[in-house]
Amino acid sequence: MKKTDILVTGGAGYIGSHTLVELHNSGYRPIIVDNLSNTSLENIKGAENIIKNKITFYEFDCTDEDQMNELFELENNIEAVIHFAAFKAVEESVREPKKYYDNNIGSLEVLLKIMKKYDVNNIIFSSSCTVYGSPDILPVSESAPFKKAESPYGETKQLCEKLIDEVDLNSISLRYFNPVGSHDTCLIGDCSADKPNNLVPIICEVAGGKRNTMQIFGNDYKTIDGTCVRDYIHVVDLAKAHLAALNHILDSKKIKTAYNIGVGKGVSVQEVIDFFEKINDLKISYKIGPRRAGDVEEIYSDNTKINNELNWFPVMSFESALKTAWIWEKNK
Repeated sequence: MKKTDILVTGGAGYIGSHTLVELHNSGYRPIIVDNLSNTSLENIKGAENIIKNKITFYEFDCTDEDQMNELFELENNIEAVIHFAAFKAVEESVREPKKYYDNNIGSLEVLLKIMKKYDVNNIIFSSSCTVYGSPDILPVSESAPFKKAESPYGETKQLCEKLIDEVDLNSISLRYFNPVGSHDTCLIGDCSADKPNNLVPIICEVAGGKRNTMQIFGNDYKTIDGTCVRDYIHVVDLAKAHLAALNHILDSKKIKTAYNIGVGKGVSVQEVIDFFEKINDLKISYKIGPRRAGDVEEIYSDNTKINNELNWFPVMSFESALKTAWIWEKNK
């Protein structure tokens, strides 16, 4: 039986590599395009080890129209695209906004143009809870308005969702909260070439001795302990949400929608550090510093829509996320 071809842009990245494993295990044929600018071939090798199969991979840049044309000429049975390819560091986007606008929006513009040319009509977009800015009501639902983005990264996600809404394609935007952890084999994970900007990878680097200490950016917020509060979703649960979205979009004649992907519960920065120390029997050196530009005080997800419409629920534990994150760091 012929497998359905799914193009996964940024498929060598953290979330992309976990998603392609789920795609393969569910009978799809993932095709990766990734320029490896902020990840590694190790994730492709790791994924191939997990699924015991070779994965089709193109080292192309999604902003390069000629390369994307070539890819769609060679792979002429693509049924849907899952678009991960983007820069993702909030702090860096504040320092280098043009880099984020050119790449994150530019890659989508090229992709949408090529999809139309080759009559590929289904896209699942890797969005973010940053589209909500600082929401007025928590937990935040998909009906919440887009407020002013707290960072250029967040603004690129807002603009990309608007771009997708304007074209005649079936689309699902997945607004993730904070992905953490690794596959239980720990053969794939976050291979970002730049310094980690997210909390759990930074904690792991301190635990592993790559950093002497870490900084908590502000402890004077109006939260449970003064530190920022986030919703942490296990990356395997997140990957399975992409699979649920794909199944749904391929079964739909016409769809344009968005879903939150989170756990629905907020955890503070201080609580994450304390829990990591407890379950891994380690001490993490940290100090309190000033607030960081681009940070939202508190945000967590209302998952009711995806629960009801796609029957997706997070099942992986936060303990598993922190344990596998630490094993991945030790094995890198």
